[in-house]
Amino acid sequence: MRLFVKICLKGEKHYRHRNEMTHHVDTGYMKHECIVAGKPTLNPATLSAVPLFIFNIPRFQPNKDPTHIFSHHTYTSRILDVPAYATGNEIYLNTKYIASYTGDVKREITGVLYHEATHIWQWNGNGNGQPNIGNLTEGIADYVRLKGDLAPSHWQQPGEGYKWDQGYDVTARFLDYCNSLREGFVAELNGKMRNDYNDNFFVELLGKSVDQLWTDYKTMYGK
Repeated sequence: MRLFVKICLKGEKHYRHRNEMTHHVDTGYMKHECIVAGKPTLNPATLSAVPLFIFNIPRFQPNKDPTHIFSHHTYTSRILDVPAYATGNEIYLNTKYIASYTGDVKREITGVLYHEATHIWQWNGNGNGQPNIGNLTEGIADYVRLKGDLAPSHWQQPGEGYKWDQGYDVTARFLDYCNSLREGFVAELNGKMRNDYNDNFFVELLGKSVDQLWTDYKTMYGK
């Protein structure tokens, strides 16, 4: 299986039903950085590093085999209101977001790729289990970004947030705390989410309820 990063360029109406690529660049032969909205955004080293980092997480159990990442530019009439999203074996990057980003865009997009690639390889309970599973999977994806030292400055700091399954950065920080109690916890939690999800997984792995762990976490940071 090949994993594609598609950089979405706003297209005209006649592109609506086309799936033609203006460029097809694979990481084995790409020699130059990919320039998006006039900004250096991706390079071969970045694309190669993403799967290597994720698959080298101790005890990580992916839902599919490792793969190389390939980059495309594609026309689309879809209006993206998020920086990126993952579906199947494809990651879509929003050029409008890249163009408007005022910080280190290469670092930001690398972090976004870590997050979205995690969605492609993580388990999600097949949609079964408690309703907070969606926020948990987002938290795991941001946890991988955090461990890649790619957390942006606007993220919540450790101990912040109003509930553990708030999702994204808040849940990522909490999972990082849980992982400090048991090395490999997040990877093991991901593995247990193969078919469903239950909050009791925290008890099984850490010996405490997730609510108690959240209380301990908040107390540790005086929050």
